[in-house]
Amino acid sequence: MKRKTLVWLQSGGCGGCTLSLLNAETPDVYSTLAASNIELAYHPSLTEASADEATALLDKLAASGIDILCLEGSVMLGAGGRFHISGTEHSPYYQLIARLAARARYVVAVGTCAAYGGITAAGDNLTGATGLAWGGNQPGGLLGPAFRAHSKLGVVNISGCPTHPGWVLETLALLAADALGSRDLDPLGRPRFYADKLVHHGCDKNEFYEFKASAEAPGQQGCLMEFVGCKGTQAHADCNLRSWNGEGSCLAGGYPCINCTAPDFADPGHGFFETPKIAGFPVGLPTDMPKAWFVALSTLSKSATPTRVKVNATADRITMAPSLPKKNTP
Repeated sequence: MKRKTLVWLQSGGCGGCTLSLLNAETPDVYSTLAASNIELAYHPSLTEASADEATALLDKLAASGIDILCLEGSVMLGAGGRFHISGTEHSPYYQLIARLAARARYVVAVGTCAAYGGITAAGDNLTGATGLAWGGNQPGGLLGPAFRAHSKLGVVNISGCPTHPGWVLETLALLAADALGSRDLDPLGRPRFYADKLVHHGCDKNEFYEFKASAEAPGQQGCLMEFVGCKGTQAHADCNLRSWNGEGSCLAGGYPCINCTAPDFADPGHGFFETPKIAGFPVGLPTDMPKAWFVALSTLSKSATPTRVKVNATADRITMAPSLPKKNTP
């Protein structure tokens, strides 16, 4: 079978999604692409061609048609696109993105910046940073909500800051096999295989969450929702079910989930390590749980918290181990 061509562009961003992708393990990036019958035809950080050579290569690929076009980083539309200029054509880079997207069978936004604008669109957004088919949490972006690639599928948004390498490689494999359709994407265009799960699922702090035994600072053992800004009960991703770089996640490292797969995560209206509250209860409760039930269960849970859980919650390591059954003690 003819190998599927993958063209990867980078625009307004930090390159973190590429760095994350290169950390893929067992198998590595190149082995996974080869097994999925994908040829990485161009990547600005990995391809030897540069300047006029890269321009000629992209022109040739566009002429023959591109199977999968990936964009990493936001599209820069401010000042007529002058914030990001093509090095050889001296024209706004977004014009190249749009031209190649029109020749692609599938178009993929890799990372929250490419999907929705992300960090580069935060604040006053003087650069006019936006996503491919979304601007923040509203359809729009460079290509617009009506855009469809040659496969008739809209832009696939692999959001995350950065993306997990598994999310990217699994999506590419599905696209190469023509096995990802519109029903496999959630309302924000994210692949459901990871976006239909919550960061809360599999969190190693779930016992603390159940008893509402809360940490008071990052790095402590307890649940980070009540005081440290964790949004794991609202964030759509499988971060705690799919380990990063062989092990761990943000929460396992003692840091709160900031919901980086969401369109507007970069502008939460408060510090990332803060939990806004009303009448002492967090504003950002689990999305599908009635607030009255949460309040009632929280009160009951706290009254039943074991001493061990309460003590360990504000420690940076386990200081009180679970007790043994009485029949196993002298």
